[in-house]
Amino acid sequence: MKELSTDEIKMGLDILRELGVVEIVFSGGSPLLREDIDEILEYASQYFVTTVYDNGSLALEKIDALRNVDFVAISLDSLNPKINDYIKGVKGSWEKAMEAIETLHKEGINVCVSPTISQLNLYEIVDYTKYFLAKKIPVLYCLYSYDVPVESEQLFNIGRKNDEFEIVDKEAMVKLCDDLIQLKKNNSGMLITTKILEAVKQLFLDGKRIWKCRALTNFFMIDHLGRVAGCHVRSPVTTIFELPRMWDSPEFDRLRSIYRECKGCTYLCYIFYSIHSGVIGNFEIVRENWKNAKILLSS
Repeated sequence: MKELSTDEIKMGLDILRELGVVEIVFSGGSPLLREDIDEILEYASQYFVTTVYDNGSLALEKIDALRNVDFVAISLDSLNPKINDYIKGVKGSWEKAMEAIETLHKEGINVCVSPTISQLNLYEIVDYTKYFLAKKIPVLYCLYSYDVPVESEQLFNIGRKNDEFEIVDKEAMVKLCDDLIQLKKNNSGMLITTKILEAVKQLFLDGKRIWKCRALTNFFMIDHLGRVAGCHVRSPVTTIFELPRMWDSPEFDRLRSIYRECKGCTYLCYIFYSIHSGVIGNFEIVRENWKNAKILLSS
């Protein structure tokens, strides 16, 4: 099977627009490896709040393609080069990421840093946040998680269990949530809501999830072949071209009921889209001055 062509991706974006989708996140792998990424991002940015993830290795090569997107999220896990490179498993990754962050910011491109909170960087996240906020660079947080297979064929793999990364100091994680909540009171640019931090805190306090997964309702995943799944650990259930026909089907309603009971992951992006939904969710984002809230509400 081959990747979708440029025209097929545009057709898919048109379908998503007609369905009322307001935000698109391009991640990978590395979406910037596509030779046609300039054309794709230019098209997507006309109609959606658009975010592109990169580890810093390609952002500068594709800087012109990134000028119109709403966020370029550069993955950087530590202010310490040795710790960051150890986590990434690539020597020199810190230097390359920092160069990308500083250059994009200087060029006026909406760059943010995206740390994945794990046991290896847990104790520096507050200082990390303060460092980038002082530079007027937003922070978009991720939380270490790993794939827990729940079906025979998942859409794709992005996380494996690693004992070094798994957060074992739960008290420190709870304190971090409290510290970030306090920090938010006087700082903009922290791309996480208080409600999300409270949910994560509760999870580490007693293992209780105060949300239900909203996969295939508030969010879904599309792979390079155009296959659609509720989330990446679920099996593909349709294609982007068949999505409008399936969206209100009894089969999708059945799947949504199953997904709502899932307790298989702690991917922060899925938690966000599960907790913040509909009109109430949008107003919660507005209340906390979430960047692009105006775009979200008007789309």
